Amino acid sequence: MEIWLLNHFNTFALFVIICGGVVAVAVAGTLVVRRRLPRVAAGKYNDMIGVVLGMYAAIYGIILAFVVVAEWEGLNQANTNVAAEASQTAEVVREASAFPPDQQRKVNEAMGEYVRAVVDKQWPLMRAGTPDANLTNPQVTALYQAFQEYEPKTEAQQTYYSQSVSTLAEIASARRTRLTQSEQQLPMLLTILVYGGAIVMIPLTFLYGIEGLRAQLMFVVAVAGLVGVSLLLCLTLDRPFAGELAVSPQPFKEGVLAQYWR
Repeated sequence: MEIWLLNHFNTFALFVIICGGVVAVAVAGTLVVRRRLPRVAAGKYNDMIGVVLGMYAAIYGIILAFVVVAEWEGLNQANTNVAAEASQTAEVVREASAFPPDQQRKVNEAMGEYVRAVVDKQWPLMRAGTPDANLTNPQVTALYQAFQEYEPKTEAQQTYYSQSVSTLAEIASARRTRLTQSEQQLPMLLTILVYGGAIVMIPLTFLYGIEGLRAQLMFVVAVAGLVGVSLLLCLTLDRPFAGELAVSPQPFKEGVLAQYWR
């Protein structure tokens, strides 16, 4: 569900849906409670509700902060890994210039096939949260074969060959990490705490009575808006490769790798 929301609505639309929905529920709930429970609206239970609301808000705030920070770090790690994989790929292309023309052409062709397969075939599936490593396995195999069939003649070629083979191993590792990160999401327990906590937090504000309707609505809307923005952050950061904040394949189209997109 969250993947569908992220890939079909922009951030502003999600803000309207989530924050607007939370605020609307909060306002409606407040009006119903004031009408049905006049004693609550008059603040008869504010001492008890204030303590409960304060304790719950503190615990829930800590949980939200932990989740948002963890998801933000996950997004940064995904960005860093993609940039590293693209840089390593470009490094192999540059090192191939030390090889004879035929071998350089083989490496460039194999690398071009790999880069295009990553962006055109694998990225859409990662965006949908269903990555498939098999899509680029043939390109990876062809890339390794291009090096396995080549025997360097000079010392310089041997040096660049060894370095390229070592870089290929780093590319394979970054590829596995990228595919794993595309499936990352909040554990079920944290998901329940985040969204279930909001379901409990908002009704608690209904029970904190304030004599003036406008003042109470301002209080409830402020809390609901904060909770709504927090839920929006949790949603948009949860999937590193989905939504407007998604990790971009642009590093695979820049620098030396730009030649494969002309």
